[in-house]
Amino acid sequence: MCGIVAAIAERPVQSILLEGLKRLEYRGYDSAGLATLAGGHIQRTRAQGKVAKLESLLRDSTANQGIAHTRWATHGVPSIKNAHPHQSGRFAVVHNGIIENYESLRSELTDFGYTFDSDTDTETIAHLLHSVSQTHDSFDAVVTAAIKRLEGAFALAILDQETPGVLWVARQGSPLVIGVGHGEHFVGSDQLALLHVTDRFIFLNEGDSAKLRAHALEIYDGDHQPVNRPLVQATASSEQVSKGQYRHFMAKEIYEQPNAVLTTLQGRLGKNQILRGVLGPQGDQLLAEAKAVQIVACGTSYHAGLVAKYWIESLVGIPCQVEIASEYRYRKVVTLPNTLWIAISQSGETADVLSALRYIDSTNVLTTLAICNVATSSLVRETNLALFTEAGPEIGVASTKAFTTQLTVLLLLAGLMAKNQSVLEFSESNFVQVLQQLPRLLEEVLTLEPQIQTISEQFIDKQHTLFLGRATMNPIAMEGALKLKELSYIHAEAYPAGELKHGPLALVDETMPVVAVAPNDELVEKLRSNLSEVKARGGQLILFADFAVATEASDEITQCVMPEIDPLVAPIVFTLPLQLLSYHVAVLRGTDVDQPRNLAKSVTVE
Repeated sequence: MCGIVAAIAERPVQSILLEGLKRLEYRGYDSAGLATLAGGHIQRTRAQGKVAKLESLLRDSTANQGIAHTRWATHGVPSIKNAHPHQSGRFAVVHNGIIENYESLRSELTDFGYTFDSDTDTETIAHLLHSVSQTHDSFDAVVTAAIKRLEGAFALAILDQETPGVLWVARQGSPLVIGVGHGEHFVGSDQLALLHVTDRFIFLNEGDSAKLRAHALEIYDGDHQPVNRPLVQATASSEQVSKGQYRHFMAKEIYEQPNAVLTTLQGRLGKNQILRGVLGPQGDQLLAEAKAVQIVACGTSYHAGLVAKYWIESLVGIPCQVEIASEYRYRKVVTLPNTLWIAISQSGETADVLSALRYIDSTNVLTTLAICNVATSSLVRETNLALFTEAGPEIGVASTKAFTTQLTVLLLLAGLMAKNQSVLEFSESNFVQVLQQLPRLLEEVLTLEPQIQTISEQFIDKQHTLFLGRATMNPIAMEGALKLKELSYIHAEAYPAGELKHGPLALVDETMPVVAVAPNDELVEKLRSNLSEVKARGGQLILFADFAVATEASDEITQCVMPEIDPLVAPIVFTLPLQLLSYHVAVLRGTDVDQPRNLAKSVTVE
């Protein structure tokens, strides 16, 4: 969940490292640090807080190799002593992930006379490197021996002041990418951190380590055998990772959704049909053979999976189970025969999702499929099939366009399964026409922003909010509640509207806003009855309603009228006003919209 940047070159690297850290700020962090090596001496600087604080402490440096880090606290509170890099004698190290056996290593190293200044598991790695160096001659041998002692998830970048001109990196369970320049090499936990210096990248596989020099690169697999990994040309542009005319990345990314959805659909839809081969040469046949679906995801991606359950079961007519990844791997799982096993992750590096994938009993699994935004991610490499979203880089921690493009490809997948399984009730041409109208509908909804901004003023002094929806809109209500709590720190929760009378109604009074989403579907009349229960208790109702079912606004109801929307795509379209609502509430309350407290963009630890 932290960020790593490292560089070795023939030119000074301190400014390169700092810029890389700034580009990783979107991930969320609480401290930052940097270490450079020049003249046989490691110079280390650390700061609690933003990268700007670290930058203010630095002096000009001519060092041509260094490592840098932004930290999100796992072991130990945010503080300078817990910030990376950590150092022990000649070695300095930065680390993403969690070392699971750090307590036993710490006890062993304490017995050897090492003193720990921090509360982190990472300092254990630094002391372990130093301890191993007492019995191993070379930097190479030290790194290889130390890595073998580590259990858990890690991405590492290591300096040795006795071995200038060399940088070692390694990954196990946490992503790491090498940027290739001309007479220089760079390392990042995300390619976005390095786009200012190169557009050529090598993505390390699970268990890989690498020895970097300015003009040379050696990569080794988990058995320490030399290997070659492919060189990939980057596609993200500098414009995609800047705010442009917008105040926040989140605002920019909300407005990018019509185009992101359009791009996601391009090349997958014909005039009246879903194109074959979307999942590769074997994909259509595998979808035809699937008798059940298992979806595993976390957070916002989990909400996308819950919507997909409705789509798959209604369009295809086969059972679909959805489970939170962090729970899935810790219980006895019963997998139905011929199951299509789907993992959803925006980054493709979500630790809990990857762990769940590696946990599955493949006996009844027909094939594994990744729904992902990053083609070079660990998740894509470790699944049999992949269906890519085309969201582009998403910098805001609170997911927006990644979510709507996930929903788009999941709906497309449900239609593709219905087509390949020859479901009689499925009208492919109608399905395609509805999808083709989706980008236009999203653009139309964005014109409602001034009205939603006014509605947001009702939340400035509120502490609790209830979100309601039915059927496919229940997960959308859950997503709306998640966005509000992430961004504005207002306690928010979602319930199926039919559950109101089974408990949540006790919370409703004039101080609690109740947000409801009302598409024109078969449950709209039942939803009206549920909302009447809210009005009767004096609740302040905020209703996002389809044009065809909108009612007159009143003192008890604030209404935002949506365009007329086919119920099939309503979950995607109704997501946008809830995003805008949360965004404007956060702006009014003065919170950090793009980097909410305590949160990180890519959750690469369990």
